[in-house]
Amino acid sequence: MSQLNIQSLFTVNEVEISYRNKTPYQDRIQITRSATAYEILRSAWDENKLELLEQFKILLLDRKNNCLAISDIATGGMTACIVDPKVIFVTALKANACSIILAHNHPSQNLQPSPQDLALTRKLSECGKLLDIAVLDHLIVTSRNYYSFADEGCMPR
Repeated sequence: MSQLNIQSLFTVNEVEISYRNKTPYQDRIQITRSATAYEILRSAWDENKLELLEQFKILLLDRKNNCLAISDIATGGMTACIVDPKVIFVTALKANACSIILAHNHPSQNLQPSPQDLALTRKLSECGKLLDIAVLDHLIVTSRNYYSFADEGCMPR
């Protein structure tokens, strides 16, 4: 093997993690009820897509449930959205979040969770446990109302 080939075997990429929160602590909104989470989500949702495409977002929270940020995770079609747990938790880890609230919309305006919604919530809650990032709730958002898994007793324990 030539020297150039051997040297390229030992070339690796570096990964740097950085975090900077531009919102002062005292200006963060504390989320103590699902209604507050819904209000934040609705204000950030694109009205033109709410009843057209299914989208998945997360709220990132600090130790006292103050909202650090909202993050768009995925956009799908009219009836489904593929959500990658790795994207959710890399986002939470990068933001130094202690907990998250999941949210997605139902363009049909039907607030009832599907079996897939329940299975995804269970899967993401288990992932969160492994990383010590609590999944506090999962909201189904429509233009007029919402469904809270936590309020309805559907969050896995």
